[in-house]
Amino acid sequence: MNREKVEQAVRLMMEGLDLDLTEEGLLDTPRRVSSMFIDDFFRDMNRDPSEVLTTFFHADYDEMVALRNIQFHSVCEHHLLPFIGKATVIYIPKDKRIVGASKLARAVEIASSRPQLQERMTSQLADVFMEKLKPHGVLVRLEAEHLCMTLRGIQKPGTTMVTTAIRGLFRTDLAARNEALAMIEL
Repeated sequence: MNREKVEQAVRLMMEGLDLDLTEEGLLDTPRRVSSMFIDDFFRDMNRDPSEVLTTFFHADYDEMVALRNIQFHSVCEHHLLPFIGKATVIYIPKDKRIVGASKLARAVEIASSRPQLQERMTSQLADVFMEKLKPHGVLVRLEAEHLCMTLRGIQKPGTTMVTTAIRGLFRTDLAARNEALAMIEL
């Protein structure tokens, strides 16, 4: 990423808004905004979420595994405003093969580190977990508040979007799907 170009773009936008860049509070704003996008919002943008899913364990466990309330923030690709929410990942291990909980959370973190659509992020995560974990099934649920809806346009604070991606056994076995959905609401 080109920090200098991002900083110049922010400076140009601020000038276009007729902001006085000599004011004390605005002097460092282009640098701070550039750092926010590069070091915070998009720091893992060029990483693949699957790269953290490399260590697996054999456990005497073949029931559903759920990791809930994984906090994440991403950026809407339409307005470059954040959306902030929680992810839930549920999978059924195959051959008693499990992954560490922190690896699931880290994959969510990496996937969220780019401008995107929530729907795409949900599907991407489900596909990555199916490919790398090789489970019987995966269900990914994201719920997020989009600041582009809160701060502009329709201006509806507190409204959340919920997306799910369902793979494997959860697509075909209604009882398993219902059990997974119930785990989300516990």
